[in-house]
Amino acid sequence: MENTQKTAFISGGTKGIGLGIAKALIQDGYRVAFSSRKQKDADDIAALLNEFQPDSALGFAADVRDHQAQQKIADELLKRWGRVDVLVANAGVGHFANIEELTDAQWHETIDINLTGVFHSVKAFLPALKKSEGYVITIASLAGTNFFEKGTAYNASKFGLVGFSQALMLDVRKHNIKVTTIMPGSVATHFNDHTPTEADAWKIQPEDIGQLVTDLLHMHPRTLPSKVEIRPTKPKSGG
Repeated sequence: MENTQKTAFISGGTKGIGLGIAKALIQDGYRVAFSSRKQKDADDIAALLNEFQPDSALGFAADVRDHQAQQKIADELLKRWGRVDVLVANAGVGHFANIEELTDAQWHETIDINLTGVFHSVKAFLPALKKSEGYVITIASLAGTNFFEKGTAYNASKFGLVGFSQALMLDVRKHNIKVTTIMPGSVATHFNDHTPTEADAWKIQPEDIGQLVTDLLHMHPRTLPSKVEIRPTKPKSGG
């Protein structure tokens, strides 16, 4: 029997924005697979999500910089679930330093994960998304249009991701695939080794991004918000 339950894959789905999106999709009736660099982290989160909704989550250890790892996940999901309807390219990293202090390793890691990693994920999942007439959502940043001091690597990666996503949208819409890039401002996550606290209550919360993703998926097929900026309602000062 053909599987009619929709499925999604999220890169970097074990914490922060990725986990917020995973929870929202499961609540919306999706099966969700996600990746982490460590299998234990992926297994732990999958177990947590499956307690909430049995048989709803699968975790994989994979690095988005490795195209073959992404392809292996795409093939495994088609084997297990028979379809992939949504790809959320979320995995990201940030190195922030003056150009004189930014190392080659930091530059390459930022570009390779934030930009080239999205390319790898899209290439791996595109055949499945063509069959399902699915949706690609990339998680960029307001840093994709707003440059700042010590942001050479991060700005370059996110400016590139916004451009990649918009061009991808034009490439694949003939296959009835939608593409949206979400550009958040300050989000209360563990990004860049930050531990969220009560002081982060003013920021966007991961569940807010999750809600945005499900809202996008429920929009009429004729309508495509191809680029969505989202920021906290008020600045940190509350002014």
